[in-house]
Amino acid sequence: MQRREFLRMMAGTTAFATLPTVAIPPSQQRALNPTDEHFLDEMQRRSCLYFVEQASHSNGQVLDRAAASIDGKLDPRRMTSIAATGFGLSALCIADKRGYFPHATMVEQVVRTLRFHADELYNNHGFFYHFNDIETGARFARNEVSSIDTALLLCGVLTARAHFHNNSEVQRYATKIYERVDWPWMLNGGKTFSMGWNPESGFIAARWNHYCELMMIYLLAMGSQTHPVDADCWDAWSRDRMSYAGYEYIGGGDPLFVHQYSQAWFDFRGKRDRYANYFENSVTATRAHKAFCLKLGKPYSEDYWGISASDSAHGYTAWGGPSPSGESFGGVDGSVVPNAVAGSLPFLPDDCLRVLRSLKTNYGQQAWGRYSFCDALHPAAAWYDPDVLGIDLGISVVMAENLRSGFVWETFARNPEVGIAMKRAGFRPG
Repeated sequence: MQRREFLRMMAGTTAFATLPTVAIPPSQQRALNPTDEHFLDEMQRRSCLYFVEQASHSNGQVLDRAAASIDGKLDPRRMTSIAATGFGLSALCIADKRGYFPHATMVEQVVRTLRFHADELYNNHGFFYHFNDIETGARFARNEVSSIDTALLLCGVLTARAHFHNNSEVQRYATKIYERVDWPWMLNGGKTFSMGWNPESGFIAARWNHYCELMMIYLLAMGSQTHPVDADCWDAWSRDRMSYAGYEYIGGGDPLFVHQYSQAWFDFRGKRDRYANYFENSVTATRAHKAFCLKLGKPYSEDYWGISASDSAHGYTAWGGPSPSGESFGGVDGSVVPNAVAGSLPFLPDDCLRVLRSLKTNYGQQAWGRYSFCDALHPAAAWYDPDVLGIDLGISVVMAENLRSGFVWETFARNPEVGIAMKRAGFRPG
């Protein structure tokens, strides 16, 4: 069967049409009260505004960061993030579903973004530079062609393709962007993906070879109808076991986002491969992370916890949770990162909602603004991040929507390649 005949046959089916229907256990379904719904809706509306105002009006690229106190104008800093643009495409779908902005405005921005990335922005074998100039699209400084950041863009591209399924331009551009990615090239002769490529030095030696946010790269590659990788690549990366405070899970010492990013789009609820149920693994990892923060003592509490890679008073920091030795990872200093708990909303809704609402109640004048929360805060040190970051707002708005409605999970899963990839990886109900 020809590839396009196959895709036409699969069009309109759910991604798991190739697998038995999975009933989501009641413990993984969440009915929110009106107060929680109102709070999350306000947080999402403000965050979605970032992806409208802080995007180029000519090509749709999204700025990496912007001032939290900005008045709605485009931040003068010119560096975009390909990953923020991916989150932005998903946020535009949410904004369209929720009616935050006119439908025609959302369609126009999505088409503009996809057209630029399909036809104009530089790519190497389908992979994009991590950072680019917002207007020219030129490579920013000497950053890398990034495998993981391209994957984050693709997740947004495919979400838009499924949501705006009646728009022929969206379909054409999105499919072109995804199908030209030469996944075997990024393997660079191995079974695990290189972290990227530089024109000055070639492939980056470091590889995506142990559990983290990498699952999206492998699944996107395994589902490709043009340049797939072998299914055994799914088994090539390690899944180290972590034990902390009585919690056993895959991971250890990482920023909390590594348990969130792939699951912003891929719905692992009620499914497992030969190694784990990754949704339940992230539930456990979030519980362990909370226990780690509380063990640190003041200022951390039931109302104030959550650490992930973010800004800090001393610059960008990849701090995380407990390391395998049980020690503090990354020099945690009393700061808290709102997107750390927002990104775990589907995993631990009551606990995460409590933190987010407490942060707004207690520090709202300093920590809450036009685009919702600033990126990080340390009230005891009188420090509130002057910036917001696109990827951090992105994971917050996407996971909030998944908690509220499952919309991003369900929409993304309509892409037939998703079901193909999950089946090839060996997922089954469980």
